[in-house]
Amino acid sequence: MKPIVTGVMMYYYFICHRKLWYFSHGIHLEQENELVQIGRIIDENTFQRNDKHIDIDSVINIDFIRSKKELHEVKKSKAIEQAGIWQLKYYLYYLEERGVTGIHGMINYPTLREKINVSLENGDREIIANSLKEIVQIIHMLVPPHFSRQRICNRCAYFDFCYL
Repeated sequence: MKPIVTGVMMYYYFICHRKLWYFSHGIHLEQENELVQIGRIIDENTFQRNDKHIDIDSVINIDFIRSKKELHEVKKSKAIEQAGIWQLKYYLYYLEERGVTGIHGMINYPTLREKINVSLENGDREIIANSLKEIVQIIHMLVPPHFSRQRICNRCAYFDFCYL
């Protein structure tokens, strides 16, 4: 049976393969992380008029949907913007694979009062398909991928865990 690749896994894949491995093996350290809690508060207190957290197949969880077939993802900052873009592109890809077409996405940064449009472009489907294969390979590894320090490590919920 093929493992389910969630939107969070796609997000983590573009941030850190080690974090993806921990998460996929049930090691969830985000709940206690202060930055994650701040992001959760921002999510809870913005866009309150919208139906939020639309779960589809327990695979993708869309922050909210607006008219004109527009999926929205809410992020705290642009620090790891590319990961958020690929997460949203994965949502568009996942829905397209199930026959939902004519949709696009928007990433909202409420604290920055900014937003960016996201759509599937030429080549994105191939990148996502290859990423899905690599995610499955990472999930099946017996031990986490080798640690390589990155700029974002200091703010990561798994920071201390990576040094064990």
